[in-house]
Amino acid sequence: MSDLTSLNLHRAIQGLRQGEFSCRELIQAYLERIQLLDLDLNAYLFTDPEGALKQAEAADQRLAEWRKFPQTELPPLLGIPLAVKDILCVKGMPCTCGSKILEGFVPPYHATAVERLLAAGAIILGKTNTDEFAMGSSTENSAYGVTRNPWNRERVPGGSSGGSAAAVAARLAPVALGTDTGGSVRQPASFCGVSGLKPTYGRVSRYGLVAYGSSLDVVGVFGREMQEIALIYELMAGVDPRDATTVDLPVPHIDLNQNIELSNLRIGVPKEYFLPGMQPQVEQAIREAIRHLQALGAQVEEISLPHTEYALPVYYLIAPAEASANLARYDGIRYGPRLSAATMWDIFYRTRGEKFGAEVKRRIMLGTYALSAGYYDAYYGKAQKVRTLIKQDFERAFQTVDVIAAPIAPTTAFPIGEHTDDPLAMYLEDVFTLPANLAGVPGLAFPVGFDQQGLPIGMQLMGSYFQEELLFRIAHAYQLTTDWHLRTP
Repeated sequence: MSDLTSLNLHRAIQGLRQGEFSCRELIQAYLERIQLLDLDLNAYLFTDPEGALKQAEAADQRLAEWRKFPQTELPPLLGIPLAVKDILCVKGMPCTCGSKILEGFVPPYHATAVERLLAAGAIILGKTNTDEFAMGSSTENSAYGVTRNPWNRERVPGGSSGGSAAAVAARLAPVALGTDTGGSVRQPASFCGVSGLKPTYGRVSRYGLVAYGSSLDVVGVFGREMQEIALIYELMAGVDPRDATTVDLPVPHIDLNQNIELSNLRIGVPKEYFLPGMQPQVEQAIREAIRHLQALGAQVEEISLPHTEYALPVYYLIAPAEASANLARYDGIRYGPRLSAATMWDIFYRTRGEKFGAEVKRRIMLGTYALSAGYYDAYYGKAQKVRTLIKQDFERAFQTVDVIAAPIAPTTAFPIGEHTDDPLAMYLEDVFTLPANLAGVPGLAFPVGFDQQGLPIGMQLMGSYFQEELLFRIAHAYQLTTDWHLRTP
């Protein structure tokens, strides 16, 4: 076949099983494409060609045996390449979290999500770039260089999972894992013209995910088509005894080949998500996508999520507060490099001062201040109360509608460096994605158009808790009747 990297996930699985090409050929095609393009894009921080090809040969042997005895069952992802955001632990691969303070750290275990996909036969190509400790909306905060958007290399890919989104968009991986604390899967999916899922909080184990905001972090996935994302989600979801926040509910098998009927579907469109100052082409594309779903039979109504305006300040009190506690462990003693100094405290100060980046320091200070004596109730305590109001907004909305359709970002991908000196402008990029994290509901991003400069525009569907399957079905119906998701840079 001419270009194996252009195959979707299910076509690649089918081709491997039918012997149209070998797993080694598939992995080699991706490695060659990474070598050709990634010096410029910087989507990957680390690749493992030798390990990936070795696993490919083992997969080919297993496939050959299966063809002789096809009654045995094969792992569902046998031989399929995967990219992993460099904030999830993969045994034997570096895990830097985009930070100099973890330079050289190699975890001795797999994250649960990674472990489950490896058990399903996946082969990890490498680790993808991220804003340092997932703190950012552009992947410009990585200590290892900026990732560029495959659609326009002078633009950001979004963040913090920009490396994974760019890798899938540029066909440097068919699917990739990311994380979403305040929009870090959905926003880069929108900017890079791919699809991305933020599951319900507690649906996918966070064991082996290096924590940023523990009550907000979720492991998500990028792909081009709904069937790809649904399969990866189904394989990695479920209760995990190593993560007490996971919920013990059965994970349904998701079959998107069934007829999808939208006639009884009620879609809510929140008026608070269409703000003055939004890029007009973004609003136009979102409204057109909603009309398309309406034409497929869905009922559309305007709804209100009245506490949306408070999501930004609430998030930037809660997430940094959790980060200040979570990042206290990086002291130059237990992980990564240690800078020498006269006393133990001087080692802490020097190592943290020189090895943390500016944005991480900013959020640690914000969070420490919010948690400090005399300010805890005024800031952190009050933010948690308002978070409850935001959560109740969603719960009330889902009593009258099945899903919520909304923009992901107010603009398309912005130029590299545009918001570097203006943290508030950068934080405003997350204004439409933060509420779903604060409420814990699932969100699914998929492409719905392009602006006049040829940059992708994404829309998100949000559902009630554990309603990922419904989101997949609606987005799949949309993708069956449009071709935005098939376009490549």
